[in-house]
Amino acid sequence: MDLNADLGEGFGAWRLGDDDALLDVVTSANVACGFHAGDPSTMHRVCRTAVAKNVAIGAQVGYRDLAGFGRRRIDYDHDELRDDILYQIGALEAFCRVAGDRVRYVKPHGALYNTAAVDPGQASAVVAAVLAYDPALPLLCQPGSELARQALDRKLTVVGEGFADRGYLPDGRLVPRSRPDALVHEPGQVVQRAVRMAADGSVTAVDGSAVPCPVRSICLHGDTPGAVDLARAVRDGLRAGGLEVRPFT
Repeated sequence: MDLNADLGEGFGAWRLGDDDALLDVVTSANVACGFHAGDPSTMHRVCRTAVAKNVAIGAQVGYRDLAGFGRRRIDYDHDELRDDILYQIGALEAFCRVAGDRVRYVKPHGALYNTAAVDPGQASAVVAAVLAYDPALPLLCQPGSELARQALDRKLTVVGEGFADRGYLPDGRLVPRSRPDALVHEPGQVVQRAVRMAADGSVTAVDGSAVPCPVRSICLHGDTPGAVDLARAVRDGLRAGGLEVRPFT
């Protein structure tokens, strides 16, 4: 099972999360590419550290929305969204090459992630960008989503992702962040959910129902309070459950 986290989400003088500490724990790093968060120096630093620690690097692409941290839906023209995503992948690729590696996968961020999961137009733009850049790049997204379906239809590799620290709706979508039950805070519960996703391919929704969740990667958010300790606990829990923790790439 892969363990990923969103990294490089600082900007300028502002740092968000402990990237270096998380890179000691996770096996894949979703690196912000400068649109919803991040900047060139941050991207360079995170890529260099990730390569040194044998962590796979993925392009975390988002809306052009630094002020809103990419968590506000934007209605894009299809080709403009495709080109914005291409731009971000290419920018991160430059820093990966300087560090001695390459972009290993693509993952949408925030509102783009949630919108592409249900909106055919935005899902199509994400798929078009990956196909244009490198059809061999895996796409990390929610299993069963619109984005996953379109990607599979176009013969892209889809890697199912689960969120141990996020609430799920009965239909398999994530609980909106505006709701009080959007995040799971209790560490023991987070670990238990991660192990269940990895071992059984399911997760408990906010109404108590079991939701299918076949995943190859589990995400923990780097901006969550206590993120580093939580990531360590999830990694240790997976290993205790007999699962090898390694990059899906």
